[in-house]
Amino acid sequence: MALRFTKMHGCGNDYVYVNCFEQEVEDPAALSIVISDRHFGVGGDGLVLICPSTVADAKMRMFNADGSEGKMCGNAIRCVGKYLWDHGMVKKQTVTIETLSGIKTLELFTENGLVTAARVNMGPAILKPAEIPVNLPGERAVAVPVNIAGENRLITCVSMGNPHCVVFGEDPYLLELEKIGPLFEKDPLFPEQVNTEFIQVIDSHTLKMRVWERGSGETWACGTGACAAATAAVLNGFCPANEEITVHLRGGDLKICCTTEAVFMTGGAVKVFDGVWEA
Repeated sequence: MALRFTKMHGCGNDYVYVNCFEQEVEDPAALSIVISDRHFGVGGDGLVLICPSTVADAKMRMFNADGSEGKMCGNAIRCVGKYLWDHGMVKKQTVTIETLSGIKTLELFTENGLVTAARVNMGPAILKPAEIPVNLPGERAVAVPVNIAGENRLITCVSMGNPHCVVFGEDPYLLELEKIGPLFEKDPLFPEQVNTEFIQVIDSHTLKMRVWERGSGETWACGTGACAAATAAVLNGFCPANEEITVHLRGGDLKICCTTEAVFMTGGAVKVFDGVWEA
């Protein structure tokens, strides 16, 4: 098998992208495991398939580095928009992408004929615990006291198409994330496991974030996680709604705006290289 691919990243959240308009991937879950390996594969946080869609300009399927399929990925969807434009597959700067969490609309920003960034309408944040899902009662899980990883913490839970647990505290880079992250991910409180964002509030419009993603471990950025963090900051009264919030991630910055109708995310999309995977 000779599989053509493109390596791209959004804020350092890197994936291997395959154009499935032109070629077929028979077992993407298994391929994601081997191709994501940073020593014996291409290296990445997972595999993204760019597929035909009957309801949108294209369909995105995203597989984590452990082979599990994710419903949504904010950084990857910007790169899918870039791929479609840069390869002439769409000729408009507003595009729609089908995902397992619904159809998302992107506004593409170009420079010298190529996409450099995109603004994504991520849809409304899901706040009801049963729909996130998280095993907590009530209509919202905001600043709920729990004991996870041997410590009492306040958590706020949000779904942006996948489940997120947001924890506010001091500088997240002081945490032993390799130890704490898996304990959050697999805690019984989260029936489908969880992505966890550790957040320091810098000011009313700036957050500092470190993330542990289910199925991938620590990543340099998480688009849905940044959206969840900004939403949680608004719910907790740290940041205002309807205004742009800058989220500092390990791999760069994302701009998030939380409105009553939807969460909007703006960030870069970067091509690294093209290649051929032979197996």
